[in-house]
Amino acid sequence: MSDRVSVTVDGHVATVTLTRPDKHNALDVEMFDAILSAAAQLRDATGVRAVVLHGAGPSFCSGLDVVSIMQAGGGVSGLTDRVRGEVPNWFQRASHDWLTLPMPVIAALHGSVLGGGLQIALGADIRIATPDARLSIMEVKWGLIPDMGITRTLPRLVSIDVAKELTYTGRTVSGEEAAALGLVTRISPDPLDAAHGLAHQIAERSPDAVRRAKRLYESAWTGETERTLALEAELQLELVGSPNQLAAVTAGVSGEPAGFVDPSPAHR
Repeated sequence: MSDRVSVTVDGHVATVTLTRPDKHNALDVEMFDAILSAAAQLRDATGVRAVVLHGAGPSFCSGLDVVSIMQAGGGVSGLTDRVRGEVPNWFQRASHDWLTLPMPVIAALHGSVLGGGLQIALGADIRIATPDARLSIMEVKWGLIPDMGITRTLPRLVSIDVAKELTYTGRTVSGEEAAALGLVTRISPDPLDAAHGLAHQIAERSPDAVRRAKRLYESAWTGETERTLALEAELQLELVGSPNQLAAVTAGVSGEPAGFVDPSPAHR
């Protein structure tokens, strides 16, 4: 297990914890590699129906540890090599990999959620934050643009003028304002507890239906009419009459808990 990220499983819910609390979970090379490894581990995990992502200590994630990454990666050239890599590149995958997991991911946010830390949180399906959490698209402070998958996440959450204002200024917003803007789903005094409660609620539903619902929205949220409607029909046909769909009907009629069977990694 990495000393940067831990993965634990309770029933059908996995918890991914960023574990560099003394640095507010700032993103160094080891942290990036550990995040990618955790996502890969969960992609192939049988029985995991929902994931909770959070940070140990005083913050979720304070963003890029630029000095550490440049020192470890050979300076500016090493940094740009990672940006020029495959698509999505090494930086982008820390956010984008959560989007591509088959099961829902819920981020519990507190303290600093800055720069790359916010972009990682935006890769989750749902975000729950403390009212006083501090969120910022802060890359402009360093003369940069946000580039960790934000083009796949932010346009779905806020209007373009809000995105521009937050990006141009780099200003910090509270969890409460972030909820009003749409950056986070809702606020809670204990987002980790709320995230676990929601994850266990999701885990009680058919994993086949939940996974296809995520695939549907990720694939079709901004797609063309003909393609998105065809995808709805395709995914629905995969579900109708399947064992888990019949189990959901039986549970709905009887009021008893459903005995769902988890899909294998080869059938997702």
